[in-house]
Amino acid sequence: MRIVGLDVSKSSVTACVTDTRPTEPRQFYYDAKFLSLPANAAGIRALLDLGADVAVMEPTGVNYSKLWGTQLARAGVRVVLVGHKELRGYRAGHLGLPDKDDDADALALACYYWDYCDSPRRFVSDRTEAIVQIRRLVLRLCHLNRVQSPIINRLRQDLAWQFPEVAHVKSKRVLLSDLPPLLWSWMAGLRPSAKYDRLYAATCGLGLDDLSRNHAARLCDLHSEECAIERQLYQFLQHPDFAPYRKVFARFGFGLRVEALLISQIYPIENYLGPDGKPEIKIRKGRKSGNPTKRHLSLRRFTKALGCAPGREESGDMKRVQVVGGSDLCRRALWQWIFTRIEPERARPKNQIGKLLGDRLDQEKSTKPIRLARSRCAGYAARLLFCELVSALIT
Repeated sequence: MRIVGLDVSKSSVTACVTDTRPTEPRQFYYDAKFLSLPANAAGIRALLDLGADVAVMEPTGVNYSKLWGTQLARAGVRVVLVGHKELRGYRAGHLGLPDKDDDADALALACYYWDYCDSPRRFVSDRTEAIVQIRRLVLRLCHLNRVQSPIINRLRQDLAWQFPEVAHVKSKRVLLSDLPPLLWSWMAGLRPSAKYDRLYAATCGLGLDDLSRNHAARLCDLHSEECAIERQLYQFLQHPDFAPYRKVFARFGFGLRVEALLISQIYPIENYLGPDGKPEIKIRKGRKSGNPTKRHLSLRRFTKALGCAPGREESGDMKRVQVVGGSDLCRRALWQWIFTRIEPERARPKNQIGKLLGDRLDQEKSTKPIRLARSRCAGYAARLLFCELVSALIT
């Protein structure tokens, strides 16, 4: 079997070809010939000519590694992914490679597969084409949100002296609607509005200039792009495989974007279960109590993937618990969902889940700072979501 470790850069890859597991990785690092292949047709042909059975890469976003991974998969090469954190510890701690460079990473990726090819959980789980596309669209929406924020902030600052009556108006677009927010489209001359015409005629401001109108037009373009992406997401989420997941999500009151983000991260739920297809629970001796203690391993893996599993760090008298690892996007989305859907009592889902989460948040708020209370409630929601998904999907 031929294993190729690939360290992906912006415009090239570094390849380490191995037919057996190197017995002395440090010596192999100095003696072996590593290939540097450019991101062009010649580089792709050279990579495919290596005759690899398995290519091992890091999940370097959805841009740099997408070209190489797709070309390899089309040629029948199995592509597996190793997490950044796992590779970093393995390269320095297990292999003892002296430097962190492209060659060392490529060698570490190849050795990692030789050592752990029989342990699937040590690799990033494979995603179906639909999940890959959903993930790509979700990341694109996140990018558009980041692009809009500075434009809106600049525009509101200009409106404070040009048209102060609307400087703080929250003009929003309806989900899946082709119409951009009324205020921005009116400023850009794309939609009429008697209300804003009337306010503008009597404004105390100095009048709108071309720069502000151009900013408003940019926002309208961005909102149109958002709408097109949301329609694509909606179509992907109509797949029958996602129907039972979305039925559970509806009870939590998740919106379209949160649903898509969660699906892209946790589907299928079987990835978090034990070999028997059920939640994995181990009974182990407690380190402090000495009594038999249940370890909910599947639940821990699930909440870890969502970025809601706290880790304990102790050294001497220092004790600290903090959330490390998992998806930052999911953690942020759940926190915002708690803030907008669970914290306002009138917005809570009218069911048992809404009551449980609302009561939990109210209890946390009474004894803890508000941001910490929301984070703890988001963690509780992640655990509750796992239980609901297992109850609905696992028979």
